[in-house]
Amino acid sequence: MVRVGLIGFGTAGQAFHAPVLRGVQGMELACVMQRTGTLAQEKYPEVRVARSVEELLADETIQLCVVATPNDSHFDLARACLLAGRHVVVDKPFAPTLREAQELVRLAAERQRLITVYQDRRWDGDFGTIKRILSSGELGTVTEYECRYDRFRLQPKANAWRERPDQPAAGVLFDLGPHVIDQALVLFGEPRAITASAFCQRESSRVDDAFDVCLEYSAPQAALRVMLRARIVAYSPGPHFLIHGTNGSFVKYGMDPQEAHLRGPNCPQGLDWGSDWGEEPEDQWGTLSLVDKPSRKVKTDRGDYRGFYANVRDAIEKNTPLDVTPEQALRTMRAVLLAHKSSRERRTVDWSEPADSTAD
Repeated sequence: MVRVGLIGFGTAGQAFHAPVLRGVQGMELACVMQRTGTLAQEKYPEVRVARSVEELLADETIQLCVVATPNDSHFDLARACLLAGRHVVVDKPFAPTLREAQELVRLAAERQRLITVYQDRRWDGDFGTIKRILSSGELGTVTEYECRYDRFRLQPKANAWRERPDQPAAGVLFDLGPHVIDQALVLFGEPRAITASAFCQRESSRVDDAFDVCLEYSAPQAALRVMLRARIVAYSPGPHFLIHGTNGSFVKYGMDPQEAHLRGPNCPQGLDWGSDWGEEPEDQWGTLSLVDKPSRKVKTDRGDYRGFYANVRDAIEKNTPLDVTPEQALRTMRAVLLAHKSSRERRTVDWSEPADSTAD
């Protein structure tokens, strides 16, 4: 049994970590660090609640610490856990700067501990479907891949740290960018260059609430353009995935249903998530259109975020390779920061350029 300490009990801790951890055989949510309030105790009366990181780390039976706090605290908290000899999962984004992320990877290797970033969207059912279709070669040479996160929210959330300009790593490019960028890097690898624009669609926004990111590739993928977008004023969402190739196209509307269930009133609280967890209704399946063939619906693979923590459990107990490696986490952080650099300087940036604004 891997005993876990969850640091932070905001939206991420409540919806994306606590229930998923409790849904994985062989993992125990042993402690939640919630500095104020009683929500964690009310929701999980059998779980110990700590009021500080030091109090949580005083329990030496805790092997894994999950950092699910505001972005500006990721580095300090993850570092403290590594120095205390614990394995660490950090919610995305890894850290506000690449140098901080690199330091955490270096420290984890020095202390012989695991460190990874919570890229749960790799376990989206539609992303699994995309991987399967691309691996099949049915689309031929892929020339365009687009992934969109469209939302309709005309007013910023009151007092949300993600929407405050005084908070490091605020804004939607830091929030949603790691999801879509990580998926693209898994599919296509490192790009040659990045051109990006992070901007505001609402007059009331004080940080970016939308973005366009284009990844450009060299041979043999020189024809490929990867477009990653997020919108906050999109009452009628566009396709979540759109892929064009020399043999046809794949179009997929709608988001994976897991997030809505985890954030809803019927969020699972134990190991039994039901036999239909992560299954998408047929009207949300994507359409594959191939040259000289009738278009057909493609059943969406079943998604299951528990796969992330099952892999972390096996990496701790059986030395199984991590699905989200530290190197991949650094690669995604580099891409996010280069996208910000491209937007800030209004130019295309090369993958080899320094990512941090303070870098030499």
